[in-house]
Amino acid sequence: MVRRDKTNYVIQSVAHALDVLEQFFGDVDELGVTELSKRLKLHKNNVFRLLATLEARSYIEQNKATENYRLGIKCLLLGRRYIHHMGLVRQARPILSDLARKCRESAYVAILRRDGVVPLEAAEPEDRAVRITPPVGLTLPLHCSAAGKVHLAFDPEEQLRSTLPENLRRYTDRTIVDRALLAEQLQAVVRDGYATDTGEFVDEVNSVAVPIRDYTRMVVGSLAVAGPTYRLAPERITSEIAPALLEAGGEVSRRLGYNE
Repeated sequence: MVRRDKTNYVIQSVAHALDVLEQFFGDVDELGVTELSKRLKLHKNNVFRLLATLEARSYIEQNKATENYRLGIKCLLLGRRYIHHMGLVRQARPILSDLARKCRESAYVAILRRDGVVPLEAAEPEDRAVRITPPVGLTLPLHCSAAGKVHLAFDPEEQLRSTLPENLRRYTDRTIVDRALLAEQLQAVVRDGYATDTGEFVDEVNSVAVPIRDYTRMVVGSLAVAGPTYRLAPERITSEIAPALLEAGGEVSRRLGYNE
């Protein structure tokens, strides 16, 4: 039996619908029919019909104020399903819950994506009236988040650091924007095995993170704990949070085949 090339089975209309969705993969949040028509080199009527179909199935939604279009809730659901099947999240999930309970603070696992880190899964303490909700799915900066600093510090060839902009963005009064000072801090991260963010990304929010490695010994993610500054004081980080995180990060790494 002769196998036919799978490209022979491609349905053009489905391909165009996927092309529409992929236009939102970059930094753009919303797009109008005219812009999509130019990008896809399709007639406006065709683009409108594609958008109407995707909107009917909740993969696209329209901003009534601007009349532009953006990704819909079904894209989030699909993404979460994909994440569910990823080995890192699957192995980290029970450890996240245990870590949140032990530290009585929010915990999350994040991965490197382009020029930032993205939290994929989180667990929150059940007995805290005031707690930090981890920004699952949002991109955190590399230079001023604990999870980001982990990747910068343990990048084996320092290629990641070279991608940082010359002028680092300031998010709060505590953000380190001097590259030399950041380099010193990253040396301390390597020495101690964990990174900290003391209100550098969000005022009054501290976080601590450790690397997660797999069987290749490469850093494939980071495990972090975040909480209000008044609870995550330096003394508590050193005596309680960092040791718990190092133990938890080591356990996730071992589950992914890492052998020290």
